[in-house]
Amino acid sequence: MKKSAILPYLFVVMLNTSCAQNSDKGINLPESIDFTTHLVIQDIQNPWGMAFLPNGEILVTEKSGKLFHYKDGNTTQISNIPNIYVRGQGGFLDIELHPNYEENGWIYFSYASSEGNGKGGNTAISRAKLSGNQLTDHQLLYKAEPNTTKGQHFGSRLEFDREGYLYFSVGDRGNRDVNPQSIRRDGGKIYRIHDDGSIPKDNPFADKSGAKTAIFSYGHRNPQGLTLHPNTGKLWEHEHGPRGGDEINLVQKGKNYGWPVITYGINYSGTKITDETSRPGMEQPVYQWTPSIGPSGMAFVSSDKYPKWSGNLLVGSLAFQYLERLVIENNKVVYREKLLDGMGRVRNVRQAPDGFIYVGIEGKGIYRLNPK
Repeated sequence: MKKSAILPYLFVVMLNTSCAQNSDKGINLPESIDFTTHLVIQDIQNPWGMAFLPNGEILVTEKSGKLFHYKDGNTTQISNIPNIYVRGQGGFLDIELHPNYEENGWIYFSYASSEGNGKGGNTAISRAKLSGNQLTDHQLLYKAEPNTTKGQHFGSRLEFDREGYLYFSVGDRGNRDVNPQSIRRDGGKIYRIHDDGSIPKDNPFADKSGAKTAIFSYGHRNPQGLTLHPNTGKLWEHEHGPRGGDEINLVQKGKNYGWPVITYGINYSGTKITDETSRPGMEQPVYQWTPSIGPSGMAFVSSDKYPKWSGNLLVGSLAFQYLERLVIENNKVVYREKLLDGMGRVRNVRQAPDGFIYVGIEGKGIYRLNPK
């Protein structure tokens, strides 16, 4: 996913202890394993996104440009998907159902698309309906600009809030010094739209001339986790840092999260990006990982099937190939635990409507965690 996932960490980063909570306390191994793993859907190389249909059916996106439908123990490939631009970290990305899916049938996708002017591609958001083994009624809702042949930092996760707004993330597309800090450019942002793609009138920059009016927050690097807190309904996000400085953020309307003006990470070469880890008017992360874990996928646990994990946050690690469980109290991480250690690069984690937790692991497929 990124160089920090494969480079050895032969360095020490000194952190400003008065700012963001950091990962100095380390991660724990569980005292006991209270679940078993069951491989539900196998042989998927990169299970980027998953959504849960009624009656236990599952839709899974494969980054290389495929959509799979799991039903009654069988997996079928769905046809008539959007045109996918597959390059680097780009491809078929996340998938999410409309909150009223059983009434309207809308399914939402994020993916890399070459639509529009210029060579290359950028992140797109669309919706469609499932009819048999194909998609119908495709509608493009948002397409980030400009296209670029760079292969990094497409984002992108999708999440509906309790009011029916759709949030999505787009990474900085490898143009860190231009995109994230400009509200007139796509990239390095969290966006908010209505379910039909229209722009909410109370978006923070809806009345700013020249602004990308779908922007909800900015100053992000490459967000690959979005989830709602089960109690507060607030939107949480995590994003890849460079070499160090992966972040968990509580997303707030109109706020600037600092990248690359402030960061706890450094360049992959070992040189500094900036001397600043904080600045007035820029938000501090709830938590930051150094060294980078390569976070992907994110879910709060609210199910009674895992009583010891109630309210905990689950995050996949690409770099170190485990599932991380974080205990959070008053928006502070008080405990970290390593699960599924060594099973593979964890691409996604979701809690299904039936209360079970499902984990997507690269090269293997989708696992369900069965409580003992």
